[in-house]
Amino acid sequence: QVQLVESGGGLVQPGGSLRLSCAASRSISGMYVMGWYRQAPGKQRALVASIMTGGSTNYADSVKGRFTISGDAAKRTVYLQMDSLKPEDTAVYYCNVRLFLRPNIDYWGQGTQVTVSS
Repeated sequence: QVQLVESGGGLVQPGGSLRLSCAASRSISGMYVMGWYRQAPGKQRALVASIMTGGSTNYADSVKGRFTISGDAAKRTVYLQMDSLKPEDTAVYYCNVRLFLRPNIDYWGQGTQVTVSS
């Protein structure tokens, strides 16, 4: 079992920045991917950014050049640096870890609200 605890959400003006953190309750071995997803009211949850065990990253087109995902293995934490925020970035952001097993196992955090508004 892996518990994920997110922090760093809040209210920010358009053009501002926030950094989200996601701390895992234990070290994770093997192959896995950690990611940030978001869900706006009335919309499906969608991938924002992910980082693989080897460090390769992937971003949704809507956040490329503005968001940066990174990880600190020693702290068992993954971060999402969000710059140049737009009102359309407003959503609940969820941390996820997928363990590549047979079958794969997903763990989710409780979510943190990000609101971009003037």
